[in-house]
Amino acid sequence: MKNTYLTIIIPCFNEKDTILKIIKKIHSIKKIKKQIILIDDYSNDGTRKLITKYLRKKVDKIIFHKKNMGKGAAIISSIKFIKGDFVIIQDADLEYNPNDYLKLLDPLVKKKSKIVYGSRVLGRNKGINFLSIKDFKKNFRIMGNFFLTLFSNLINKQSLTDVHTCYKVFEKNFFLSLNLKEKGFSFCPEVTTKISNRLIHIIEVPISYNGREFKDGKKIGLKDAFSAIFTIIKYKYLNKN
Repeated sequence: MKNTYLTIIIPCFNEKDTILKIIKKIHSIKKIKKQIILIDDYSNDGTRKLITKYLRKKVDKIIFHKKNMGKGAAIISSIKFIKGDFVIIQDADLEYNPNDYLKLLDPLVKKKSKIVYGSRVLGRNKGINFLSIKDFKKNFRIMGNFFLTLFSNLINKQSLTDVHTCYKVFEKNFFLSLNLKEKGFSFCPEVTTKISNRLIHIIEVPISYNGREFKDGKKIGLKDAFSAIFTIIKYKYLNKN
């Protein structure tokens, strides 16, 4: 894969404890050519100072939003700067491991599909006890993702295991053709539904995952689940573009 050129889009909001670490992990991947686009979505915890001080020479393009606009808006801001043959979304925390890049890129390089999702469910070798009080919040979030995936699959006539994974990898031209509009976390259901409307198959590959809790900075909540449901319906029936 030495000739593979990957653009890595990193939306970032209040990630002072992880931003330097994730950039270091990305740079440790040596077998592909990389373009890193980092979008700070108006962080107020010191993240911007770290980016300015330490990452100017380690990131190809830095975009500073003048107000907090959301994950989708950060991704949209990066579009005109994309140079790679392929595009991946990388959260700025440490939940997703860049060591999975090569695995995710393989089906695209072999032209098996135009898009690959990294599934946190495939290959799971440990069952989840949804009734566990100790892990209630974590399990509630996992259960929410499970039901959102079922709903998305039903409406979009897909058979995915993890529709809201961060790791979505695209062929560049296909990504640019999606005409993204959603500014928040609804970027995910927007993309999945638009892909369904085009009758394009999504390949899933298993990935490693180190989930955070809300106390550690997890930002997705119940309102985002309702927003996801509305977004699926919106792009399936009301506005397919």
